[in-house]
Amino acid sequence: MTSFTTFYVSQIIGKSIYDAENRVIGTVKDLLIGSDSTNQFSERPRISGIKVKSKNQVSFYSFQSFTIGKNQGKLKVVCNQLHEISTDEVNNSLYLVENILDRQIVDLNGHKLVRVNDVRLVSLSRGAFVVVVDVGVEGLLRRIGILKPIKAVITLWGGKIPSKFILWDDVETIDFSNLNIKLSKTYSKLQTLHPSDLADIIEDLGRKESAEVFSTLDEERAADVLEELDPSTQVHILESLTIEKAADVLDKMPAHEVADILDALEDNKAEQLLKEMEKETSEDVRELLDYPDNTVGSIMSTDVVSFQENTTVEEVLNELRAKQPEQESLYNLFVTNTKNELLATFSLRDLIISSPSATLSQIMKPSPIHLQDYQEIDEIAENVSKYNILAIPVVDSNNELLGMVVIDDVVEDLTRKRRTNK
Repeated sequence: MTSFTTFYVSQIIGKSIYDAENRVIGTVKDLLIGSDSTNQFSERPRISGIKVKSKNQVSFYSFQSFTIGKNQGKLKVVCNQLHEISTDEVNNSLYLVENILDRQIVDLNGHKLVRVNDVRLVSLSRGAFVVVVDVGVEGLLRRIGILKPIKAVITLWGGKIPSKFILWDDVETIDFSNLNIKLSKTYSKLQTLHPSDLADIIEDLGRKESAEVFSTLDEERAADVLEELDPSTQVHILESLTIEKAADVLDKMPAHEVADILDALEDNKAEQLLKEMEKETSEDVRELLDYPDNTVGSIMSTDVVSFQENTTVEEVLNELRAKQPEQESLYNLFVTNTKNELLATFSLRDLIISSPSATLSQIMKPSPIHLQDYQEIDEIAENVSKYNILAIPVVDSNNELLGMVVIDDVVEDLTRKRRTNK
């Protein structure tokens, strides 16, 4: 049977270290998790080093010659031989006390930030490993040394101290301010979260940490997350990036979303970004920024998909596969003439149930409900409610198709107004 000892960081820090002759050679100051060849920490990390204080000196040793066991119910740390580790290994290690305790981490299952009160480890014959982090009240009481008396009193009254543990596999560390490690490597698990969940976490972080986490995202994911952030955080994030990086992220976003963000920036900053962005996207955004805030044009999406009426169903499907438009662009598909004037609409359902050889003129719905770009936003809700549609085409005074208003953007605009009016 494999023997093992479980213990908490709070129980081991400050413990005396004994040699083979049972002489005290120092005290435990911290435990280190080493990085692998790619500088990424393993999901169930092994303790690779130990910080030891002896007299007035602090040293770092390999944990391989250390054992942690129990003697008469108390933890005992024994070292057979001291082997110092290199400065590089020390600098590229994670300190459990210095970098984890009392720090913010992401609970990947709960999709939220929590603070670490303690760390639980298991000592086996092949080494010591981190198992879970304690983010509950029990861990806090253990840290300050009053868990046992408090627990005894509460138990007498039939109560129970709340405890909450998170498996290390479900943890992503946020505060790496004291480590010389590439942030792009340490936040790999955050990439698994939905952009909305990641946005919530970034909003809860401090200004420095939120900018650091955002900077590790690739441009596509950064764009998705930026869309989900509240306006004040969007501004802070963009100001923390270089003009080039910010423009690259904005180029990946729908023009109407970019227009909303730039509208909240100072004019000179917005102009710098527009000049750095791709010409086509920049022109679309400038047109949207020209609309007054209370008009349909200010929130419409210009990412629309249109075809002419003699196009076949098969040709439409082939083009959609080639272009791979965003989901909201497929809420409504449009038929226009050679002057880009709106003639009709059709849906994905219409395409799917129709013969590949059928033309759009056979399946389209003429004279569609539409809005004009200078109509007031308040008039949108009535149309959406009355006709039960997800998106409404937007035209100018000449009936030229400009874009569409998506119900999601209407809700977002109304929500933003409520927040502003509070």
